Amino acid sequence: MLDMVLWLTGYQLLGEFIVRWLGLPVPGAVIGMLLLFITLVLRRSVPQGLQQHVPVLLSNMSLLFIPAGVGLLAWWPLLLASGWSLLLALLVSTLVPLLLAALVLKYLLARQQERT
Repeated sequence: MLDMVLWLTGYQLLGEFIVRWLGLPVPGAVIGMLLLFITLVLRRSVPQGLQQHVPVLLSNMSLLFIPAGVGLLAWWPLLLASGWSLLLALLVSTLVPLLLAALVLKYLLARQQERT
């Protein structure tokens, strides 16, 4: 379990360092996840600690949504005041990536069929 925590924390800290050093407008955790992904691809294997303990961590991810729920309750009057604009932003930010992913998938499947 300790090696999993060290892997994940180390990559998050490295991501935070890179973001602060380069002044990137991206969360350090995202850069850390990207670096972890690159490491796992280059290794062509997943360390034993990550294989064993990450599923347990993922099964408890719902606990991380508790602060978001508290934030919704705390900022409820503001959310009600700007509800339509938030709803529109949520719809657009959900539908555009879904449509783009569908178009990319359609393109890649057609390209794969042409090769065979």
